[in-house]
Amino acid sequence: MRAGGEKLDFSCDMGIQLCMYDWRKMNDRQRDVKYLERYLTPTAWHSPPHFDSNNDLWYILTGTCYEHRNHIGFNNDRIVSFSSDLLEVCGQHSKAIRAWCVLPNHYHVLIRTPAMPELRVQIGKLHGRNSRIWNIEEKCTGRHNWHNCIEREMRSEGHYYASINYIHNNPVKHKLVNKWQDWPFSSANSYINELGREKAIELWKKYPVNKYGEKWDV
Repeated sequence: MRAGGEKLDFSCDMGIQLCMYDWRKMNDRQRDVKYLERYLTPTAWHSPPHFDSNNDLWYILTGTCYEHRNHIGFNNDRIVSFSSDLLEVCGQHSKAIRAWCVLPNHYHVLIRTPAMPELRVQIGKLHGRNSRIWNIEEKCTGRHNWHNCIEREMRSEGHYYASINYIHNNPVKHKLVNKWQDWPFSSANSYINELGREKAIELWKKYPVNKYGEKWDV
């Protein structure tokens, strides 16, 4: 873990600290993320996730930093801490977190919730708390850190599966890593490990992302 607020270069190879999955090499906050991921996603991945549009609704929730600056990814501590806090807030206001990914300047979470308005309020408070902390850390009082947070309801089973693929592929799309598994701040490893690589590839081919998300997270 880099100390003292040193910035990480997310445009280069991620092979230093971010891509270490050996539990013994993780710090407490990184382990917290793994614990939260397992705790907040109780449905196992060993069969394809079930889409049910008749009850509580599924949404992809996206939050974006102002002017797409890397406020979340300022350093390792910050992105780990924010990932943990985001999952905790989402877990308190949803029935399931199916997929998630936090990047240096935005995040995506696929959740099932009957209480999206309440969740949006809590996400706003999360953004506000973190903005204050980050601005104090960087001596940028009054700086605007967040652009918006939007949700999109899943319209169909295909939309749902394409959203899972899109979320897990996002770090590759933005050229942060070469493989889903190399980005530690997402549910991609749990998804692949529990569903199985062959099944994950099958669902990737069956539900391609194509131009999914174009112009609203870049």
